[in-house]
Order: sequence, then C-alpha cells, then structure tokens
Amino acid sequence: MKLSTRTRYGLRAILELAQNHGKGPLQVKAIAEHQAISVKYLEQLMALLKSAGLLRSIRGSKGGYTLAKPPNHIKLSDVFSCLEGTSTITVECLENENYCARVAECVTRQVWAEVQEAITNVLESMTLKDLLDRTKDKKSLDYQI
Repeated sequence: MKLSTRTRYGLRAILELAQNHGKGPLQVKAIAEHQAISVKYLEQLMALLKSAGLLRSIRGSKGGYTLAKPPNHIKLSDVFSCLEGTSTITVECLENENYCARVAECVTRQVWAEVQEAITNVLESMTLKDLLDRTKDKKSLDYQI
C-alpha cells in the first residue's frame, strides 16, 4: 500500500482545520501556504472532503473551510476512504478467493489478511483528535505525513 499525495496532503490540511476547530473558517490559500501545497491542488482535495461530509464551506470575504463535525467524530478511516478510495493493501487473492487454487492453505495470504486487518483497525480506532493530542507540544503541523 502506497499513500498518494492526495491522502498525505489532504490529511495535513484537515489536521490544520482540526487544530483550528471552533476558531472560524480557514481559507484555502492560508492552508496551502502553511502546508506548502499548491492552492489549485488543495482546492480539489477540499472539494473531495466536503463532498464526503467531512468539511463545510463558508462563503464570503471571511469565509473558508471548517470541519463539518468535531475532530473526535472524524475517523482517519473516513479521511482515507474519501481521499485514497481504499485503505487496503493490494493483493489479488484477498480481493478474489478464486484467484488462486491455494487460497485455503496459503500462509502468505493469511499474513496479508492480518496486515489488512491491522491497517483497518488503526484507521477505524483513530480520530483527528487523537492526532491532535499527539501534537499538543508542537506549535504547528508543519511535519510531513
């Protein structure tokens, strides 16, 4: 599983919104500058996150984006499924049991299934608030995800 820039950048942007939750909307230009992401690309990501119900847009000169829900109600799995499409590793035999005749006794397939389950469990169990709690001592979210 390789994370796309869409997911890495989108998560950085939504984390910045989570960090500012309750302080009013943030403009795409400000997030883009702070996170070193092109405005045009970030606008596409924000549109995806908005259509998934994770963000809300506010029009006007003081407008921008805010989280649609509190940070503790947005799971990382929600963000990943919106931006990445899936949080699964790509192994044909996990997707299609008929792919290989050895599926029933294949030990490596069992390992891939366990890896997939571990990824799913982490993403389902963590929220944006959990990530914010990890950054309490940091002044900004300039780190690379």
